[in-house]
Amino acid sequence: MSKSLIVYGSTTGNTETAAEYIAEVFAEKEFEVELKNVTDASVDELDNSYDIVLFGCSTWGEDEIELQDDFIPLYESLEEADLKNKKVSVFGCGDSDYTYFCGAVDAIEEKLEKMGAVIVGDSLKIDGDPARAAITEWAKEIAEKI
Repeated sequence: MSKSLIVYGSTTGNTETAAEYIAEVFAEKEFEVELKNVTDASVDELDNSYDIVLFGCSTWGEDEIELQDDFIPLYESLEEADLKNKKVSVFGCGDSDYTYFCGAVDAIEEKLEKMGAVIVGDSLKIDGDPARAAITEWAKEIAEKI
């Protein structure tokens, strides 16, 4: 059975809801799923015991890299993890009215790529409230690539 870790940072609850939808899909695809709020996660957990790690982070603001507050410590300590060849994917909620829509998703994905992680599929950028159908479809695509 494949193992997945979903780590999310959510202020309004939208990214948490998206993470829960993704977890449901992965469980249906017979993955062992661990779902963690970023406040309960550490870089030590991002090891090879997971077949894929999914990172979810909301973005609300005008800065190019505006990470959800709770996600900042994990983001800043990612270099401590050995993510070379680790399969990862990134998702997040934001507001397309801002100049940098879902900038946190882009920043996390860019950092993971620089660390040698393997990005699985396209990132998922959710405008506002999470739409279950779109999230479910994305999660199915990612799960099938593992």
